[in-house]
Amino acid sequence: MTTRTMSNDQASAEAHEHHDAGGTKVFGFWVYLMSDLVIFGSLFATYAVLLRGTAGGPTPQEIFSLPFILVETFLLLFSSFTYGIAVLAMNEDKLRQVKLWLGITFLLGAAFVGMEVYEFQHLIHEGYGPDRSAFLSAFFTLVGTHGLHVTFGLIWILVMLAQLSTKGLNDMTRPRIMCLSLFWHFLDIVWICVFSFVYLMGAL
Repeated sequence: MTTRTMSNDQASAEAHEHHDAGGTKVFGFWVYLMSDLVIFGSLFATYAVLLRGTAGGPTPQEIFSLPFILVETFLLLFSSFTYGIAVLAMNEDKLRQVKLWLGITFLLGAAFVGMEVYEFQHLIHEGYGPDRSAFLSAFFTLVGTHGLHVTFGLIWILVMLAQLSTKGLNDMTRPRIMCLSLFWHFLDIVWICVFSFVYLMGAL
């Protein structure tokens, strides 16, 4: 009885340690997101200061296409929805569904990045690159930084799909999925700010 009791206590202690470790990882990632928020806040402030610095070049009204950006926005918004479904599937231990919805999220995010790259290429081809004016320099930096974050998120999704295929849902992969969820929804919120402040206000 004593040996069995000690074994049960040890198992309980290990489970508690795993839970604490997962909670610490998520908390640490919250701290990272706050630092990232400072970076984006600085970029938004820089854009606001340089918005009128067109140097005789194009204004926001002349280069922004709202219908195109709306499609791009809906892709990212819907990818947050599909990631949320993946988290719900994880909570129900449905590994196959988690992988399916993460895959769909990846495709939507990749389409978003593809549209952003196309927009940048089109502007540069028209002679509206980041070196054309202070406004365009700030625009490319802000939107490009967000695009790089989304690209990193896509790589992270691929890594998680590989780990889920080899390790399944366990105490290591679950906190990582939750951290990626925070990161992905954070990028969604930042993009809503970009769409409202940069594109929507710029096109009006």
